[in-house]
Amino acid sequence: MDRRKFLQSAGAAASVSAVNAVGPWVPQAAAQTGPIRIGLLAPLTGVIAAGGKEVVEGFNLYWDQAGRKIGGRTIEIIVEDDASNPDTALQKARRLVEQRDVHMLVGNVLANTGLAVAEYVKGNGVPYFIPVIAADDLTQRKRLPNVIRIAGYSASQMPRPLADFALKKGVKSIITISQDYTFGHEQCGGFAQVFTEGGGRVVNQFWHPLNTADFSPYLAQIQGLNAEAVFAMETGADATRFIQQWANFGMKNKLQLLGAQNLTDQSVIRTLGPEAEGIISAAHFCEGAPNPATKKFVAAYEKAYQKMPSIYGFSHYSGAMWLAEAMKRVNGKVEDRAKFLDTVRKVELVNSPLGKKVVLDAYGNPVYDVYIRQVARRADGKLWNVPLETYPNVSQFWKYDPETFMKQPPYTRSYQGMKKS
Repeated sequence: MDRRKFLQSAGAAASVSAVNAVGPWVPQAAAQTGPIRIGLLAPLTGVIAAGGKEVVEGFNLYWDQAGRKIGGRTIEIIVEDDASNPDTALQKARRLVEQRDVHMLVGNVLANTGLAVAEYVKGNGVPYFIPVIAADDLTQRKRLPNVIRIAGYSASQMPRPLADFALKKGVKSIITISQDYTFGHEQCGGFAQVFTEGGGRVVNQFWHPLNTADFSPYLAQIQGLNAEAVFAMETGADATRFIQQWANFGMKNKLQLLGAQNLTDQSVIRTLGPEAEGIISAAHFCEGAPNPATKKFVAAYEKAYQKMPSIYGFSHYSGAMWLAEAMKRVNGKVEDRAKFLDTVRKVELVNSPLGKKVVLDAYGNPVYDVYIRQVARRADGKLWNVPLETYPNVSQFWKYDPETFMKQPPYTRSYQGMKKS
């Protein structure tokens, strides 16, 4: 079979690979003159398909701007659909590595797909870069030397400042509702631990399956409980349905709705109307932030795709930027995995769309300024997130000592780190 005929997947702008020119029998010097092949995994079908499309868009946008060449080598991006399913993600990762000979893997969105791919690369040493996969333990208790969260975040990192903000605003009791999988458990855990340690009370926690069509049973129960606010952890189509049904149920003007960053992400709110206005969330990326770097990035993304960037597009644009900087420092010689991975860890991203230098902590997770943001209308009537307050230099460990923190159990449905009153 002519291996040049591997085609791009899912409509992504990837070039055709001359894979047979870079087999293990080719001298090292010759191998390092062929294309740098990046396997990009994205959920192009399933509950988070809208975000998956923007993974591809954001990643391609940076490489288009950069000319798709580093160290004299062409950058080739081969896209595979993980279908929002861990078994499919594993299958596609194996195909990219074992059939298409990629030098590295990038992407995935859902925590369960990322954990499946991480387990696979644990055994073969392939570099795996995760700009969105947020499972805490990938940069904590179960960190791997070849898995690095470039331009990403840990799941529990962003909700902690939001819990602190809620306490400062006088909220003393809250209900959480979340998708019932790792990402949801960890986001709720980060919020609940800080909230209860600060004197707040979690009245109840609701967990529901991914791709829930009807939230009315949960909303009816929430109505019957005595709480001052609700923290919602929803992604993709679930986030859209939850916000719509929250408003239709008459909850919008009764309880303050706080959200994990994905609840009010652009991939969600651009399809909504007044029902989304006023929701408060926390994130390191805020498309309505006034700094020049963010404004320039948002304008470029809108010009390319006729929409404002989501966390998925932003993270993979920044992730591509991070990889490009590391590739330049090794003059494109990504075959030396140990050197390349060490270089990636040492990158300080000074030209980030966030407008501030971003560095990794000692565990491979970025440290960020975190915005408390609110959904509002832009001058042209479109919804976006605007900053209310900023928490500087927020690490994945918040204010905890890292080694002490990692002695507590990981956040799960049954363990939320809550301080008993």
